[in-house]
Formats: sequence, C-alpha cells, structure tokens
Amino acid sequence: MNLIFAAADAAGKLHDIQSTFGIEGKYLLMQVISFSILAFVLYRFFFKPVLATVDERNAEIATSLANAEAMKAKLEAATAESADIIKQAQGEAGKIIDQARVSAKEFMERQTQEATVKAQDIIAKAQHSTELEHRKMVAEARSEIARLVVSTTRQVLAKELSDADRQRFNEAAAKELTLA
Repeated sequence: MNLIFAAADAAGKLHDIQSTFGIEGKYLLMQVISFSILAFVLYRFFFKPVLATVDERNAEIATSLANAEAMKAKLEAATAESADIIKQAQGEAGKIIDQARVSAKEFMERQTQEATVKAQDIIAKAQHSTELEHRKMVAEARSEIARLVVSTTRQVLAKELSDADRQRFNEAAAKELTLA
C-alpha cells in the first residue's frame, strides 16, 4: 500500500512539476518526435558523411604511416648496402694501390737494370775504344821511335858503315820495334 501511495504522490508531484514549468504532454511528445527527426536527419546527412570522411582520413594516415615505416626500413637497408659497397670499394682501391706500388717498384728495378746494362755497354765500348786508341798510339810511337833510332844510328854510324849495312841495320831495328 505504501507503494500505491508513493505512486500517487509521485503523480501528484509530476503534475505539480508540469504546472510549475508549463510542460504539457502533447507538446512534450511533439518535441521528442521533432528532436528524433532532427537527430535522424543530422545523423543521416551530416554525422554519417563526416564520420565516413574521418574514417577515410584515418585509413590514409594509417597507410601513410605504414609507407613511412616501409620507407624507413628501405632507407636503413640502402644505407647498410651503401656502407658495404663503400667498404668493398675501399678494399679494392687498397688492392689496386698495392698492385700499382708493386708494378712501379718492378718497373723501377727493370729500368735500373737496363740503365746499368747500358752503362756497362758504354763503359766497355769506351774501354775498347781507349784500348784501340792506345794500341794505335803505341804503334805510332814505336814507328816514330824506330825512325828516330834509325836516324840517330845513321848519324852516328854514317861514317863507319856502308850503305848495305845501314840498310840491313835499319830493317832489323824496324822489325824489332814492330814486334815488341
């Protein structure tokens, strides 16, 4: 029974609230229906397209973030690959430099050997030429000495030897000088 009194009391209070605020049921029902229609129209023609646009943008952002991560991974891979290529190139450059040094050293040794051989050839030719010149000078000197000896001997012996003896003596002295 208390429940019935409570319900009656609540209905009375509801009636007091309606009369105090000027709320009438038929207008309240019309406002609820108008609000529902407005909410439906707003949802259908405004919120739904806005939400679809927001979802599209979120999808684009997610795709862009995924692409950025993929590009970052590719960039890291390319950086690592370029570092490896640079290391390989440095190694190959070092090998080429070493080979060039070895080749240059071998070339220099070859040139030095060739220059030594040429210098020895020149020295040998000079010695041979000097020797030939020396022999020629000795032969000329012997010939001149023989002539002088013959001339001196002729002057000394001119009075004591006959012409045949002088001739024989000159020939013997010339032969002896040319043989020695």
